[in-house]
Amino acid sequence: MSSIADVDAARRKAIALVVAAAIAWSTAPFFTRLLHYDSWTILFWRGIFGGGAIIALMLLTQSRDGLKDLAAMGRSGWLVAGLSTLGMVCFIPALQLTSVSNVAIIIATGPFATAALAWFWLGEVPRRRTVLASFVALCGVVIIVGGPRPTADILGIALACLMTVAIAAMTVVIRRHRDTPMVAAAALSNLLGCVVSIPLAGGITTVTLADVVTFAMFGFFQVALGLTLFVLGSRHLPSGQAALIATLETPLMPFWVWLAFHEIPAASAFGGGVLVMGAVIADILGDLRAQR
Repeated sequence: MSSIADVDAARRKAIALVVAAAIAWSTAPFFTRLLHYDSWTILFWRGIFGGGAIIALMLLTQSRDGLKDLAAMGRSGWLVAGLSTLGMVCFIPALQLTSVSNVAIIIATGPFATAALAWFWLGEVPRRRTVLASFVALCGVVIIVGGPRPTADILGIALACLMTVAIAAMTVVIRRHRDTPMVAAAALSNLLGCVVSIPLAGGITTVTLADVVTFAMFGFFQVALGLTLFVLGSRHLPSGQAALIATLETPLMPFWVWLAFHEIPAASAFGGGVLVMGAVIADILGDLRAQR
C-alpha cells in the first residue's frame, strides 16, 4: 500500500510541476514586450541567462554532482538537448513567416502528436479522457487566436509543425529515459540555441544595462524555471497528459500582458481560455479521482 501511495504522491507532484512550468512559459509575451530587439538577439541573451541559471540551480541543489550530470547525460540527454534546441530555433522564424494564429493552433496540436509518438514508441495507450480533453483544449486555442488566416505562408507552417513534433519527441524521450539527468540537457539546449543564433542576431552588442537585467529575468523565470520544472514533472506523467497540461500556457499569456500593460484581452480570449483551462482541470481531477 505504501508503494501505491508513493506513486500517487509522485504523480500529484508531477502534475503540480508541469502546471508551474506552463505558468512560467506563459510569461514570454510579457518579457518580449519589454525588449525591443530582433528575435535572434532575444534568443541569444535569453539562452545565455537561461542556460546559466539552470547550471547554477544544478550546482546549488546538487553541488559537484550537478557537474557530473552534464557529463553523464549520454545519448538520450544529447537527444533531448537537440530536440529542445530545434524547437526553439524553429519557433522564431515560424512567427516571422506566418501568422501568430497559425503557430498557436499548430502548437495546440502538441498533445495529439505527443500521444501518438508515445503510443508508437512506448506502447503508451492514450486515455480517452486525455484525448477528449486535448480536443476541447485545441478548440479553445482556435477560439483564442481566431482561426488560421488564408494567406498563411507554407514554410512558416512547416516550421511550426517541425517545432511541435520536436517538442513532442522531447517529451516522449524524457518519459522513456526518466532516470537520465535531463535537467543538464535543458541547460545544454539553451547554450546550443545561443550558438545557432549568433550569425543571425543583429543587436547582441547593443543591449543596455537595463535590458541585460530584463534578459536575466527572462532567462531565469521563463526559460530556466519553466524548462526545469517541465523536465522534472513530465518524466512521471503519461506523455499526452504532460503535453495537455502545458497548453495552459496559451490562455495565461494574455493575462500577464493585461496585468502589466492593462491591455484588455478580446472576448474570444476569455471564452477560449475557459475551454482550455476547463479541459486541463477536468483531466487532472479525473486523474486524481482515478488514483483514489
